[in-house]
Amino acid sequence: MMFKIFYLLIFTGLLIQGCGPSGDEQKGQKASADSITRFVKTEIHHARGFKIAYFKDFKLVSIINPFGGKDDTLQYILQKKDAAMPAGYPRAQRIEIPVKSLVAMSSMHIGLLGFLNAEHVLTGLGNLQYVYSPKVIDMIKAGKIAEVGRDQGLNDEKVIEMRPDLIMTIGNPGGKMEHYHILKEAGIPVLINSEWVEQTPLARAEWVKLMAALLDKEELVNQKFTQIETEYERLSALAQKATKKPMVLSGLNTKDAWFLPGGNSYMARFFKDAGADYPWKNDPATGSLPLSFEAVYPFALKADYWLNVGFDSRDTRKSIIAQDTRYADFKAVHTGRLYSYNRLVNDQGSNDFFESGSVNPNSVLADMVRIFHPELLPDHQLIYYKQLPE
Repeated sequence: MMFKIFYLLIFTGLLIQGCGPSGDEQKGQKASADSITRFVKTEIHHARGFKIAYFKDFKLVSIINPFGGKDDTLQYILQKKDAAMPAGYPRAQRIEIPVKSLVAMSSMHIGLLGFLNAEHVLTGLGNLQYVYSPKVIDMIKAGKIAEVGRDQGLNDEKVIEMRPDLIMTIGNPGGKMEHYHILKEAGIPVLINSEWVEQTPLARAEWVKLMAALLDKEELVNQKFTQIETEYERLSALAQKATKKPMVLSGLNTKDAWFLPGGNSYMARFFKDAGADYPWKNDPATGSLPLSFEAVYPFALKADYWLNVGFDSRDTRKSIIAQDTRYADFKAVHTGRLYSYNRLVNDQGSNDFFESGSVNPNSVLADMVRIFHPELLPDHQLIYYKQLPE
């Protein structure tokens, strides 16, 4: 989680607000859509943060409330090189497709590219240190990927020198859209990826369809995502058949608070779909829920499992207890049922849970089902999670 937080804090997404076409233009374009489109289409079933509409010679991407507010939807026109910009979208940004050079500002974006076997389009990263993908690391070593972050933001001069087809960044709460005016004037489009707004694992993973639209890889993403979706739903249905739903605790206490997943967060949804009982499942929060240690303690004493424990891949049960001796009172500590998502961490400290894990929620769910209900998946070997040693 430490590295995810790092990416979210350091690289924020900022952009110019888009607006839609007039009523007459909208009707005309809608009438011409679908039947004569030149593109293979993909449909969005889970994600709520973006939409894709297909027309004769362009795709219209809408990023909905990327900064967590209201009425700040951004729009992008995706077109082939020689297509004329359609009327009615004066504030939308144009992106030439397929994108052949991309600057990405989050490890999650690397996961999207990897899902589509498209790492080769990556030419820039906000920070070269926090990368897990072996392919991308090899590209960095070969000098094919430049670092474009500077002073907790973008090095505009470097990006303008590179002239990528697109910059994909993150939309954080309270983001300022004016930040990218220099790049806008230079004709370099910036697209906000706000997958963090999604409340379910499949919804977050479905942002891979946005990347597919940019790369003209809809046919591939339709095939692969359907497989992910089908397996996730199969595993969830299997877990719901379990007669017992063990109680699960998540995260660690910090100096200020114990930040737990809100009841409507994607991690709480993982717990539910894996057949676990999460004490804060009815809380309406979609993000983190800050509680005092004293508020968590009564539940921690009874929890059968403790997941997402620790930030260091070298953590052990003893090292966790050393952080706060009260942890030794927990039932899960007595039984040794402590698990972290740090099984795939490289020497740089980068965690694949935040790269390939973000687009393979079926594998993450399989890990959880194996942890909570080992009898249901006796042959599954943990992929992203690991049990903390003594």
